[in-house]
Amino acid sequence: MRQRVITAIWALAIFIPTIWFGGWAIEVLAILLGLVGLSEFFLMRKRIVVSPDFFVAGLGIIVIILPAGFYGWLKGWLPNNVSHWFNITEFLMILFMLMLVITVTSKNRINVEDIAISALAMAYLGGGFGSLVIVRNQGSFIKLLFVLLIVWTTDSGAYMFGRKFGKHKLTPISPNKTWEGSIGGTVAAVIVGTVYCLIFPEVQAWAMWRMVLIILMLSVVGQFGDLVESAYKRYFGVKDSGKILPGHGGILDRFDSLLFVLPLVQVFGLL
Repeated sequence: MRQRVITAIWALAIFIPTIWFGGWAIEVLAILLGLVGLSEFFLMRKRIVVSPDFFVAGLGIIVIILPAGFYGWLKGWLPNNVSHWFNITEFLMILFMLMLVITVTSKNRINVEDIAISALAMAYLGGGFGSLVIVRNQGSFIKLLFVLLIVWTTDSGAYMFGRKFGKHKLTPISPNKTWEGSIGGTVAAVIVGTVYCLIFPEVQAWAMWRMVLIILMLSVVGQFGDLVESAYKRYFGVKDSGKILPGHGGILDRFDSLLFVLPLVQVFGLL
């Protein structure tokens, strides 16, 4: 527990000032988090990081997170009849095809399953951490902190209520989670999120009753993100996604809920 607390303090000491600053700082942080998360996918599968599909998928993550900065110089190298329609979708399609070609050039040592997981990780991490940048830079620090508090309160509340009152297992995918913990975490998130809205009224995009429903939805979606990570860790046969955060596991262990919640906030403009 002591190591867990120390790691959390150091991580927050870096993370909170970075998201407060926003701009290029959070873009760099998002790229680093995405690439570390990608490396965790490779290590969970017992594959070396220095692999052709890692570099292609890593490039895809960067493109998804930084589309404007990337295409600013790329379009200058393209003919005029191409640059006007060439966008992130076309570039990602090229990356997908390039990864499939790797199955041929590697003589199937890197197979279709490897490529499928790399492509999935690229979309999952690029989209999730890309939304972190968009929610902060197109929104505000106050709004992003609101989302973070919902996720963190849900996780902490579920842990505490589960230990105290947990009796009914939530799912075999994650045997330590209980219905009592899940419900308790969501109730805690609704209370904390509502108080936050009252303190910072600029967060309220709609009437308070709608904000309560949004908090409820984000809390539940965050728990699904946690369960999804539990599912693929069980598939890979590992306890933690990595060891970069002593006492907490890996980047995927800490950001699993946010990788589901932030794209939802972005796509539906919930804040």
